[in-house]
Amino acid sequence: MFIESKYKQRGEAYMLIYRHWGLAEGLHVLESFQLSGAFLALHGVGALLLGAGVLLLGAGTGALSLSIGALSFGIGVGAFLLGAISLDIDALSFGMGHLVSMVELAKLLIARDDRISVTILIMTLPSDPLGSNYTKSLSSSSSSARIRFVHLPPLLEQPSPNSIDFFIGFVEAHKPLVRDAVFQLTRSDSNPTRLAGFVVDMCCTIMIEVASEFGVPSYVFSPSGAVCLDHFLHTQRLHYEGNVDLVELAKSGGELKQASLLNPLPAKLWPSVVTHKVAGPRFLFNNVQRFFKAKGILINTFEELESHALESFYNGAIESPPVYPVGPILGPANNNRSSNQYGDIMSWLDDQPPSSVVFLSFGSMGSFDEDQIREIARGLELINQRFLWSLRRPPPKDQEGIVTADYENIEEILPEGFLDRTAKIGKVIGWAPQVDVLAHKAVGGFVSHCGWNSILESIWNGVPIATWPLYAEQQMNAFELVKELGLAVEISLEYMSDSLFNARGKSDLVKAEEIQNAIGKLMDVNGGDGYKVRRKVKDMRDKCRKAVMDGGSSHTALSRFIENLVSHLA
Repeated sequence: MFIESKYKQRGEAYMLIYRHWGLAEGLHVLESFQLSGAFLALHGVGALLLGAGVLLLGAGTGALSLSIGALSFGIGVGAFLLGAISLDIDALSFGMGHLVSMVELAKLLIARDDRISVTILIMTLPSDPLGSNYTKSLSSSSSSARIRFVHLPPLLEQPSPNSIDFFIGFVEAHKPLVRDAVFQLTRSDSNPTRLAGFVVDMCCTIMIEVASEFGVPSYVFSPSGAVCLDHFLHTQRLHYEGNVDLVELAKSGGELKQASLLNPLPAKLWPSVVTHKVAGPRFLFNNVQRFFKAKGILINTFEELESHALESFYNGAIESPPVYPVGPILGPANNNRSSNQYGDIMSWLDDQPPSSVVFLSFGSMGSFDEDQIREIARGLELINQRFLWSLRRPPPKDQEGIVTADYENIEEILPEGFLDRTAKIGKVIGWAPQVDVLAHKAVGGFVSHCGWNSILESIWNGVPIATWPLYAEQQMNAFELVKELGLAVEISLEYMSDSLFNARGKSDLVKAEEIQNAIGKLMDVNGGDGYKVRRKVKDMRDKCRKAVMDGGSSHTALSRFIENLVSHLA
């Protein structure tokens, strides 16, 4: 029985856990995902998944049913439902990186049980062609009758995309729409379900309150690593319990000692949102406070990578709900392999010697101004190293936080004659099929913005990174890779792009000579420091792959999570 109540027009998108009373059907795993504001729901004997942020789990009479959802700004996937003890989990996330991780987590969960079907509720972000293409691709890729898609109505009023309130308002405004859709799904005569719980993205924990209204448990999904999770837990405690002014502490050049790190973390490397006077309290800390209302936290990492950090969670040095390191959760290979663009890139790589190419790519929201682009170009000429460079145009100033796009004429932004002078050793492209590129035998190094997904993808393929963080928690990720784990070469640890949450100001140019030296070290095969990094990354690649195999650390952690879900349904 469901109790329905009216909500104000604002509201939140959410991921639900519910029970489904029905018979199990065959297992269908989604093969490819390219989403934009979507809600994925698994039904049949199942659960439900929201946009780029909400995961729903449901329960029924015979089997375990889980659903995970993601609500992301510009990209959304919603929720998915699993089998007979069905659990619905609500999850909201930011950007393509969070969304892809959430969808892949859903695929992992349904792969563990053969009684799952899927419904996707799609939320559309304005001015996001990448996200729109992703959701269209998702819809068209499904050939199973047990996967269906529901497009949520557009918002009547959209928050301004270049304001901090956008991230809060966009999530909240979908609450009544998602609520209505979920009620329709769960009250269907052909698919009766009972709500069982929520799984929420770490940036969308307001949905935990919705789960509480339904009297079901919640779980948080962290698409970043254990060190990042500890940092947010620690800084929110300092802010609320210790009355520490983190903005002033950062200005003073202080350091932070946190249990998950062996070395103090300089304030200049803290996530930019932590030291933002408005975003910190309103956006970050309000979300993090709610972590403690969850029954557990799933983390996209694995024990062998962040052993010290995870041990700090296990032994109680870090106060938190139980954690489940279930990574690496990686994005799918590109599903548009028939395109001319994809074929041109992969054909060029096929013609290069093994491990000879350095790949430069900075994420779906990563871009540079013209001066920095010219320094990168000059650095590539100086090093004379084979390269594949994904160069993207920044969004208009009034659309900060939206994904980048390809240049219409790439020659206009590069130094005159650059393409001709480097034609024999390099290739400049726009969009890049990053997962496939990193898996190619010709790629021997990766200049990266250090988004957590990109880090895991590089480790999975044994490709060492040269760090060039731009925004969010990427500076801290770079610090962990270089200083704590010895798995990367440093171009910069503290570079900061002129992004929405940046309260520190735009960084100085990274000079061509710095780029030249770092790439030279990254591609070293003669026994120097770069060679030692390369050896460590290759070793971690093997541990990474074993972690997700039957009996591996992450495989076991996912089993423990599912057992915990079931225990709350008793």
